[in-house]
Amino acid sequence: MGKLKFLLAGIVGVFAINGAHAVEPLRVFDAHMHYNIEAREPYPPAAILEIFRKSNVRGVLATSRPNDGSELLMKVAPESLTIVPFIRVYRDRADYGTWHKNPEIVAMIEREFSEGAMKGKVRGIGEFHLYGDEAKSKEFAQIVAFAQKNDLWLHAHSDEAAINHIFTLAPKAKVIWAHTGFSVATDRVAAMMKAHPGLMGELSYRNDITDGGKLSKPWRALFTAYPDRFLLGSDCWVTERWAQYGEIMDYYQRWLAELPRDVGNKIAHRNAERIFGITLK
Repeated sequence: MGKLKFLLAGIVGVFAINGAHAVEPLRVFDAHMHYNIEAREPYPPAAILEIFRKSNVRGVLATSRPNDGSELLMKVAPESLTIVPFIRVYRDRADYGTWHKNPEIVAMIEREFSEGAMKGKVRGIGEFHLYGDEAKSKEFAQIVAFAQKNDLWLHAHSDEAAINHIFTLAPKAKVIWAHTGFSVATDRVAAMMKAHPGLMGELSYRNDITDGGKLSKPWRALFTAYPDRFLLGSDCWVTERWAQYGEIMDYYQRWLAELPRDVGNKIAHRNAERIFGITLK
């Protein structure tokens, strides 16, 4: 039944309003999704799948605390929903401030990559929080080296200094910048994009994209200059965000509809399809 619902959603769809014109909503790849342990009782897997269906989400980058949350979604997802699993670096909340200098986390990443339900399917490491000189630990250097060896993306919730250091460690690194730096000015984002060809910007919590309800001029210019470098995300890091999921995706659909259709499609899902080598159904 779940598979049928997803197929019907793809055929029928819902409609977003752009001025006086009805525009069929874009298919979406959610590139920042957490199914953390706190969410599992109020939002069992069937409820999560229904949330995705209602928002025309056809794929997700799954990064959960602990990692068995992502494994659970992989087990129940219909064929019409593509799950791209990443290894989260947190076993529990106690790891948040210490993971980057903890050899146990390095060992856990290597184990999760080579064993269990995600074996052979892992496409990246993160989301992780890392700032400034924290990126200079020997353990983090080992994680970056492991990512390079196995062609994995790094999903970094980081400031510019940490992002720059990742590329110092590995100039050909592939990095998804969570929230595109949160409040980093658009001119600085442009400079980072120019400096690091392997950098993708993920847009959750970037509420400055619109101004007065419309796509802002600086962001329009940035999306026009770098249409291949941005991804959408929900970031349900706390359970309450799941109740807001539809609003989050509606916000994206509204300003995406102001862009040329090909650019909107790239940001909504085609960039994710390209970088992960997938095709959304």
